[in-house]
Amino acid sequence: MPNNWKIREKIKTDNENENSWHPITLNLLFQRGLDKNQEINRFLFPDYEKDIHNPFLFSQMPGAVDRIIKAKKGKEKIAIFGDYDADGITSSVVLAEIFRKLELFFEIYIPDKKNEGYGLNSKAIKYLKKKGVSLIVTVDCGISNAKEVETASKMGIDFIITDHHHIPPKIPKACAVINPHMKNSGYPFEDLAGVGVAFKLAQALCEKIIPEEKEQLKWLLDLVAIGTIADCVPLLEENRTLCKFGLVVLSKTRRVGLQEIFKVGQISIDENHIPDAQKVSFQIAPRINAAGRMNHAIVAYDLISEEDRVKARSLSLELESCNRKRQAATKRIIDEVEILAKNAFRKKKFIFAAGKHFPIGIVGLAAGRIADKFGKPTAILQKGELESRGSFRSIPPINIIESIEKCKDLLIKYGGHSQAAGISIKNENLEKFYEKLNTIIENDLRGKDILPEILIDAEISEEDISFKLVEEIKKIEPFGKENEEPLFLTKNLIVEELSWVGNGEKHLKLFLRPKNKKPKIFEAIGFNMSESFKNIKKGDVLDLVFNLQQDSWNGNKKLQLKIVDLKIKK
Repeated sequence: MPNNWKIREKIKTDNENENSWHPITLNLLFQRGLDKNQEINRFLFPDYEKDIHNPFLFSQMPGAVDRIIKAKKGKEKIAIFGDYDADGITSSVVLAEIFRKLELFFEIYIPDKKNEGYGLNSKAIKYLKKKGVSLIVTVDCGISNAKEVETASKMGIDFIITDHHHIPPKIPKACAVINPHMKNSGYPFEDLAGVGVAFKLAQALCEKIIPEEKEQLKWLLDLVAIGTIADCVPLLEENRTLCKFGLVVLSKTRRVGLQEIFKVGQISIDENHIPDAQKVSFQIAPRINAAGRMNHAIVAYDLISEEDRVKARSLSLELESCNRKRQAATKRIIDEVEILAKNAFRKKKFIFAAGKHFPIGIVGLAAGRIADKFGKPTAILQKGELESRGSFRSIPPINIIESIEKCKDLLIKYGGHSQAAGISIKNENLEKFYEKLNTIIENDLRGKDILPEILIDAEISEEDISFKLVEEIKKIEPFGKENEEPLFLTKNLIVEELSWVGNGEKHLKLFLRPKNKKPKIFEAIGFNMSESFKNIKKGDVLDLVFNLQQDSWNGNKKLQLKIVDLKIKK
């Protein structure tokens, strides 16, 4: 699908020290709302001690801590109720580690995605009651489970809800609800991931009960970084600080489980190779997520928690197998839904597919790929005998959870974010639900151009492409939501050489030189672009949109243009 290119407006400023930075770097910072030297320095060089907020700013944090202290004194059995994605799994490990330090009596419960779905459910609660649990602490879930919490309360089970998802009309009646999106949360930063909220509870417990362990909490930041990056929350403010330091901790992680994931997956991470957010997003998080998608998320939890290297190796091999199966199954779904998107939904603004053969574990992943490719909100559901469950992925103009909420009378359960959500629904309501939601989306998008847009940070010349610019751009890392990796446009580049590389020749490799300039050759790589640009040939003149990166091999450094899009000039 062709993309619409839009170049950000260049911002003028009176920054007094602008000559100390490359003008392009400075403009990137201005575009992020940073036009004062103090703001720029704080953004580029975060300070852990100053930039991490006090967990007791959460208005209900004291109630959560007091209830856990009561459980400790009474030797109550606690359950940590997690979620099956990377954010939920890392949240569960974070809380489990602090509970062990506190010598609490607890167990972990992570629901089976295939059989239980997202969040609390009555079957799980009855199971935990039989196990003697009197307090459940949720991580990365629970805010949408008012009914389940009410039922459990009648059974004598108390709740502490820690979550970061959309606040529904009815909030669970718990001992404490810790969610930064609540109106009266008291917390100054709304965009923590589930693992960030769990870390806040860990901080508060440590400060109140074992303050001598405060410094050791930094060793949890590897998990905080993984969960935060994986969940695609904005990498700004406190999240930026947590991830910036968390990626350093990840490079020297003490967790043999993570070390074995790196070895088995051939992921280059150690103290000399500090990972970036992209490595977490595309290599680490998918492997952790694969457990819940293809098997059971407890495999990933056990692996990250494992202290025995032999057991960790075995679990990491199991995880790697899950990830390969996940990749193959995802491709099958995408291929099938693409046919629907190009035919039945060609003139529609909302893509909707439900099938008995769609594995529940990967429908969200597939929906995301389809939404990105076609620039339309997408839902893919697994259809059961009586009920269907599935995931939604959206595009920026549509807040999908708010749209779904308008159809809640037709749903069993729902929850999520503005751009990603999940539902459970009776099959008898599927058609009504689709028609109602489709009408809402069509109305919201009426008159709007939904052609996928590529927002380019700056048009630059071949003279601007340099190691100095690359080194300064790296200081803006970690890149992620609302702090995207900068995109550049350079026009009139001539294809000197080209080849198809990689397994199956899926990737496009170009050697480019500026038109009508002295010979200066740039190497460009387009991953998985063999189909998109199969007609490109030597001598073509291109306008190229790319990320500017530094590639290292055998100690040699070179500039590399990572292709995002290109247009062949006629």
